[in-house]
Amino acid sequence: MTDNKIPSADFMAQVKTTQTLWALQDKASEGWVVLDSINFENADVMPVWSSMVLAKKHCVDEWQDYVPMAISLSDWLEYWVEDLAEDNVLIGVEWLDAGEYLELELAEFSQMLAKLEAL
Repeated sequence: MTDNKIPSADFMAQVKTTQTLWALQDKASEGWVVLDSINFENADVMPVWSSMVLAKKHCVDEWQDYVPMAISLSDWLEYWVEDLAEDNVLIGVEWLDAGEYLELELAEFSQMLAKLEAL
């Protein structure tokens, strides 16, 4: 995990340009990858990426049955925030193996995204 509490400029620029986040969805069950937090006890983290290429790199081993799925910023803000908030899920920004990623509170992450959303 980085010491910085702000997603990288590259992540923010990519998301602003594409208006899209990427997450991993199971091909069969349509469930999403959620894993245990590395920083908080009894907390789950949903990893997200700024591109399909970065997300696809993780479709191996235990996630080989998952595929990258696009989530538009408008859908994230309209639908996802409420559902994830009910489950107290954190967001893992640009998740990498070995805990190399930033974990953010859902509200904090979503506020940042709201500023990027094209009207």
